[in-house]
Amino acid sequence: MENIAIAIKKGEQIYDLQTAHALGIEGESVHYDNSPDALEVIRHSTAHLMAQAIKKLYPEAKFFVGPTVKEGFYYDFKVEHEIGEGDLKRIEKTMLELAKNKDEIVRIELPRKEVEAKFAGDHLKQAVMSRIVDEKLTVYKQGEFEDLCRGPHLPNTKFVRFFKLTKIAGAYLGGDSNNEMLTRIYGIAFADKESLVNYITMMEEAEKRDHRKLGNELKLFTFREEVGAGFPIWLPAGARLRSRLEQLLYKAHRKRGYEPVRGPEMLRSDLWKVSGHYQNYGENMYFTHIDELEFGVKPMNCVGHIKMYEEDLRSYRDLPIKYFEYGVVHRHEMTGALHGLFRVREFTQDDAHIFCTADQIESQVMEVMDFVDRIMKSFGFQYNMMLSTRPEKAVGEDAVWEKATTALRNAMERNGLVYKVDEGGGAFYGPKIDIKITDAIGREWQCGTVQLDFNLPERFALEYTGEENNKIQPVMIHRAILGSFERFIGILTEHYAGEFPLFVAPTQVAIVPIAESHHAYAKAIAARCIDEGIDTEIYAKNDSLNKRIRTAEKSKVPMLIVLGDEEVANNSVAVRDRRERTQYNMSLDAFITLIKEKMSEIHF
Repeated sequence: MENIAIAIKKGEQIYDLQTAHALGIEGESVHYDNSPDALEVIRHSTAHLMAQAIKKLYPEAKFFVGPTVKEGFYYDFKVEHEIGEGDLKRIEKTMLELAKNKDEIVRIELPRKEVEAKFAGDHLKQAVMSRIVDEKLTVYKQGEFEDLCRGPHLPNTKFVRFFKLTKIAGAYLGGDSNNEMLTRIYGIAFADKESLVNYITMMEEAEKRDHRKLGNELKLFTFREEVGAGFPIWLPAGARLRSRLEQLLYKAHRKRGYEPVRGPEMLRSDLWKVSGHYQNYGENMYFTHIDELEFGVKPMNCVGHIKMYEEDLRSYRDLPIKYFEYGVVHRHEMTGALHGLFRVREFTQDDAHIFCTADQIESQVMEVMDFVDRIMKSFGFQYNMMLSTRPEKAVGEDAVWEKATTALRNAMERNGLVYKVDEGGGAFYGPKIDIKITDAIGREWQCGTVQLDFNLPERFALEYTGEENNKIQPVMIHRAILGSFERFIGILTEHYAGEFPLFVAPTQVAIVPIAESHHAYAKAIAARCIDEGIDTEIYAKNDSLNKRIRTAEKSKVPMLIVLGDEEVANNSVAVRDRRERTQYNMSLDAFITLIKEKMSEIHF
């Protein structure tokens, strides 16, 4: 890896070397490595090299935008030819050939009118410029290719070497489904070959673990076009898995003093206007009219819980008050953003709201973080935390935001919790701690969140009576640990590659009777297991014994028992432990005790 400066960073802004030189900017050098700053420059330049290759292969191509994203980069463009997955290798080959030319990547600053004239016949570039108000624009040129761009870029195409184009998709111009459809190609790039190879290996493993594929194979859930995009249908196995999670969490919440509640699916829009959702989140909501009144389908559960808090007069002695709800919410997502269970339009949050005094903030936040720790460790997840601060679109005064952010920061620092800061990543009503977990193959996922909110209690004029009979505004803590059952189950499916641990497996025990004469014993075992809280499935179809065993094993059931004459006579079972790869015989009583012991090892 070359230790060569490829850009200059000053504050949070990155400039390529030409821009820094032209503007007389001095700052920290960004070197050619896999740091976030360097990858932004490398990947942006790789996107332009891809566009250059596409232009060479398809001279009529016109380009919209080609930004860097979390997982690499993409370019949106339009061509007359149909491009498919099979064309990516051809484009990659052309990219490598062009990189060998070692073209300098030149930044050119021009008056707006000159750039508009340059791209006069290109409606996509005109669309890009319609979003820019600057009177001077920059164009980057390499070889015969040039494009409107802010940068930053590498100084030369010779540094673009370790990349892969990952997928091709359709994308509406500007993300608006009313506009024309463009072609989008995604790619990844690194500073060295080893990192690229490791990434490709991880992605190949991720493909095998894709929850959409496994969800279909294990019959956990399905999506049907006639039902609607983004609305999952939970099949029996998936519903059993969800139910196990819900039961475990229900007990854990009750032990921590939370009260179960249930709010309505829709609330009058007047309430969403008071909360600020209408003004700041309305584009993500669904609205309808009943009796000439406008209602908003809830995208969050917080307003319903606020109405519950208002149901009684509250004293400082009552606080903290903790409500939890498996709340079904709906959010308007763009069709192109939908992705299996990870991004849906209807989902269920493991949502909770804590109403407390200012003095209780630290203890309540730490109790939630302990809850998070127990759950994540139970599933074998490593995790880290991000302190997310005020976004550009927010409600409330600066002083209130500063007070809330400081309270979260102090709670974490006084208790030795390590965190990073995500500037501008907070909810519109308050700062938050985001929980990011790392799965079995090293991918990071956003799951739970702890949000501190002084704004909604103020907007709804919530209060409690203090020790001196004075009226005080409570603090509201929004909290979800899994995030949503849909997303978390998708993550679990990929984390375990469908091999769910016994305590949440959709079916804990597969029962395989050898012959019809053993069916009655199989049904008796299934009934007893249900009484003991153990889910079973009997594999008794008119297939060979080996085929039924293979079918059960393909379903990734943790424990499989085979029943024959000997087992019926002795009230025993022949056990096949899928996880430990062992086989043994034992009494039915001992087997039931074994399963219950294994399931009781998990305590949230």
